[in-house]
Amino acid sequence: MFAFTYNSSSVKLAYKIEVPLLIQLPKELTEVPISLGDHLRRRRLELGLYQKNVASRLGVTTSTIINWEKSSRVTFRYLPGVISFLGYNPIPLPDDLMEKLAWYKQVNGLTFEQLGAQMSRDPEQLADWLSGRCYPCRRNREKIDFFLRERLPM
Repeated sequence: MFAFTYNSSSVKLAYKIEVPLLIQLPKELTEVPISLGDHLRRRRLELGLYQKNVASRLGVTTSTIINWEKSSRVTFRYLPGVISFLGYNPIPLPDDLMEKLAWYKQVNGLTFEQLGAQMSRDPEQLADWLSGRCYPCRRNREKIDFFLRERLPM
């Protein structure tokens, strides 16, 4: 005879307890993403992909995706691919003219040489303008503004 059944009553009651199953979404899907890595992780989870799947799509290693999701900076040459993967651009468009030019360079993954070729400008001059070492004259600001108006959503 079992020790636990010896002292128990012979009346057996069946209890049925129902616990509703509430699947909680990961916090990445419920919170507003802040960094580019947050946006990347959220999109990956929405699509149900592993980090290695995203890495192969973007042409990087799995450890690179892990680092990007931990809010490391995305290398500028991979930024167009990341924006394409996301389906939107999470980097807000600034108001200042030179910041807009830097934004355009960044989201398109351009080097100073590539941007210079698009604008018919010397890459050194562009580097000076975007670093703040010098500021373009009124005529050059008008040309920059015209260049950006043709290419940016306003």
